[in-house]
Amino acid sequence: MSHTANLSAFRTLTPFVGASIAWHVLAATAALLVPGAAPWALGAIVLNHVVITAATLAPRSTLLGRNISRLPDAAAARGEVAITIDDGPDPEVTPAVLDLLDAAGQKATFFCIAQRVAAHPALAREIVARGHSIQNHTARHRHDFSLLGPRACAEELERAQRIVAQVTGQTPDCFRAPAGFRNMFLAPVLQRMGLTLVSWTRRGFDTREADAQRVLERLSRDLAAGDILLLHDGNAARSPQGRPVVLDVLPQLLAQLSGRGLRSVTLPQGLAS
Repeated sequence: MSHTANLSAFRTLTPFVGASIAWHVLAATAALLVPGAAPWALGAIVLNHVVITAATLAPRSTLLGRNISRLPDAAAARGEVAITIDDGPDPEVTPAVLDLLDAAGQKATFFCIAQRVAAHPALAREIVARGHSIQNHTARHRHDFSLLGPRACAEELERAQRIVAQVTGQTPDCFRAPAGFRNMFLAPVLQRMGLTLVSWTRRGFDTREADAQRVLERLSRDLAAGDILLLHDGNAARSPQGRPVVLDVLPQLLAQLSGRGLRSVTLPQGLAS
């Protein structure tokens, strides 16, 4: 990595990450120079790593870098929300999701796994052709994504960017980490690639919850303009009848949006405010 790249990466550090680095340096210096300080210095470092781990496991945290969990005020003032749908495209579920969105006249953002985009290119192109947006959800949806170093992280995101751009003709400008988990190496990578980290305001936990009404309640409780909502077309939980839960939740959610005078837009539209 060049000196310029190193300087750029340093400038992306949040106050928390910068303070963590300073804390490590101070603790190490005290351990070396102050008699008897080593146990206290080790304890301070361990405590800092506990806080870092908590930030890693908090999908909406901004301690590790910029993280958008709501649309801008201007979008909220227009009555806009963003429905985001993760882990697809899925040839069984995604076409039905698209039909439901079309019937309601609403738009959504699909955070797609790039391997699935490559496996189902026609379906990915259909998502875009119907006026929706495809964004970066990594190439493989690795469960150890939050443990990757900067090089492996960059390779995963760059591969996803290439695949989505080649298949759809559109290059993503938003990114969502698998399960929302990431580490302090991600922010510099995102800045270099021109990607914005997006989490959510509320989620339905529809990958593990088989009760559509419970999922809907989580999404619609205090639902308001500016919210970013999270559902899944890939890895969707199934109802006792074997139906993907998202297909039972989405019609009711869309009806609630209409009843409240809210409109779902793609993230590029909402964030452009």
